[in-house]
Amino acid sequence: MTKHKYIHNEPFVLETGEQLKQLEITYHTAGKYSPEKNNVIWICHALTANSDAADWWSEMVGEGKFYNYEEYFIICANMIGSAYGTTNPLAINPDTNEPYYENFPLITIRDLANAHDILRKHLEIKQIHTLIGGSIGAFQVVEWAIMQPEIFTNMIFIASDCKVNPWITAAGETQRMAIRADKTFYSKTPDGGKDGMEVARAIGMLSFRNHSGYNASQQETDVDFLEAGRAASYQRHQGAKFKKRFDAYSYYSLSRTVDTHNVGRHRGGIEAALAKIKAHSLIIAISTDLLFYTNKMEYMNKCIADSTYSCIHSDFGHDGFLLEFEQMKKIIGDFYKSKA
Repeated sequence: MTKHKYIHNEPFVLETGEQLKQLEITYHTAGKYSPEKNNVIWICHALTANSDAADWWSEMVGEGKFYNYEEYFIICANMIGSAYGTTNPLAINPDTNEPYYENFPLITIRDLANAHDILRKHLEIKQIHTLIGGSIGAFQVVEWAIMQPEIFTNMIFIASDCKVNPWITAAGETQRMAIRADKTFYSKTPDGGKDGMEVARAIGMLSFRNHSGYNASQQETDVDFLEAGRAASYQRHQGAKFKKRFDAYSYYSLSRTVDTHNVGRHRGGIEAALAKIKAHSLIIAISTDLLFYTNKMEYMNKCIADSTYSCIHSDFGHDGFLLEFEQMKKIIGDFYKSKA
């Protein structure tokens, strides 16, 4: 995929009423926009991924893959607040001529969807064949499909919900507490808060996966062990690996963004909001997901007029949508055939 940057030189008004005086959007594309203009696949990435979907979803996106460059024009835009190129807490605040750091404004899921729509208009795309995303990527998918129902032919919503639940908010706040406990978070340096973020990421892994996955992959190899350490080593490894590629201010900002998700806000409730969706929709749950429950996604499926529900079985919990490729391909392939 090829990396691009779009600079929107007009004020970007946030849902809170605050403004970003300039918005930079990093995005990747691959393939060719067809003359019929009916082959756009718009992918919304998850919490700490980047806009190169072929990088983090390599079994689904790429030459010869399910979403292949020969057939589709593929777009993935980095979300606001992320560490991968779109306007984020380390960007310069024009009011102070210094990075925002911990003072970056609250970004909502609707703000993310509005940014995507700005990019869509810049690219002169009028119709999108498929809007797809998992986790917070699916938050963006459902918001955008409600906001602009005429634009999308198909919507694929994976491992998510139409409103953040208290369990997710509690998990997120626990991680933010770890970051705030690192006093360097307030030092106004790019590396501030990284030790706290390292702990936060390790905490997050407990909800991204589940006990089945850990118990299957992190068992002690020594049957006579005195002190279990393999899972502890894995936690440290995950925290340290994340520390090298992300920054604490972006992680903190994105965590707060998760807590703004509520499609029913100022729309008369969730059912009224979901009723606005016109796309042929596919809702994919994961049976062992500790963050998003199958019953909530079944309910969501009932609220969308043209919708199909399916459930992936995985030992890897929420992260199953990044790992269970064969099930994903079969479910999505059947979904497309059902409309043909």
